[in-house]
Amino acid sequence: MRLAEFTAQASDYAVRVDTLFALLSIISGAVVALVAGLITYFLIRYHRGSRAPRGETPERLDREIEIGWTAATFFSFLFLFWWAASDQLSALVTPKNPLEIHVVAKQWMWRIQHPSGAREIDELHVPANTNVQLVMTSQDVIHDLYLPALRLKQDVLPDRYTSLSFNATKTGVFHLTCAEFCGTDHSVMAGRLVVVTPDEYARWNAAQPEGDDLAHQGERLFHSLGCSGCHAPGATVHAPDLHGLYGRPVQLSDGRTVAADEAYLRDCILLPDKNRVAGFPPVMPNFTGSLDEAQVVTLVAYIKSLGAAASTGSR
Repeated sequence: MRLAEFTAQASDYAVRVDTLFALLSIISGAVVALVAGLITYFLIRYHRGSRAPRGETPERLDREIEIGWTAATFFSFLFLFWWAASDQLSALVTPKNPLEIHVVAKQWMWRIQHPSGAREIDELHVPANTNVQLVMTSQDVIHDLYLPALRLKQDVLPDRYTSLSFNATKTGVFHLTCAEFCGTDHSVMAGRLVVVTPDEYARWNAAQPEGDDLAHQGERLFHSLGCSGCHAPGATVHAPDLHGLYGRPVQLSDGRTVAADEAYLRDCILLPDKNRVAGFPPVMPNFTGSLDEAQVVTLVAYIKSLGAAASTGSR
């Protein structure tokens, strides 16, 4: 990767990170210079045989210098910690109504699915000045999506969802790579982040091969697997209605209450006995090994798209 690809700033967050890094570098350099200067000065002034006075310093002055220096460094550290922590935490906040793009990592590639159904391998197109949220999972081992131009990276874990939010402010083609050693060909698990204007992104989306969006893909899979036979309103099998489920609290059979987020929906599909809903029998089949991560993503997208309907249960 060329140095220019690392130093490029494609988001406001990248500018803040670089400013903080520069400040910390300046402060660290100043402290090193001060300490080195004082050591050099005292070595010269008080070297053996010099005539420099060596009388005792008053105890009160010793104490005041020590307290003052300790207090100054302590409050400086608190300020820098607050600044760095607030910047880091701001990157974890999920923006409202983001463009949600799904990423599935596997040895050794990035598989990306857009809400429209467009798919990419090792390339990620996003519109500039738009809130984007990457919802990510791994199909095998731990990976780490690293976007140097945005100064962002996030672990991508098997059997879990992680997310990464950003707003790219500069158009162009930037580097993306895996920052976690993930196997023999880890070094080739790289790709491109392509930031374009919103109009260009819309044209790019329209130019992709025609296909259903994630929710419609999930709907077809939902019916082909026979899920509608149990979860549809009026089904003879006593199973929860999924309409309006996403985001709601769910009462479980073991007394816990959990939020129906992406991770919960994924577990319900692959590990149905892990979070069984109170009042429903354990009849949900286990789809572990039958579905890959891309298919799970479409099922979750379909369930999220279901609007509210009259029901008495949820899964």
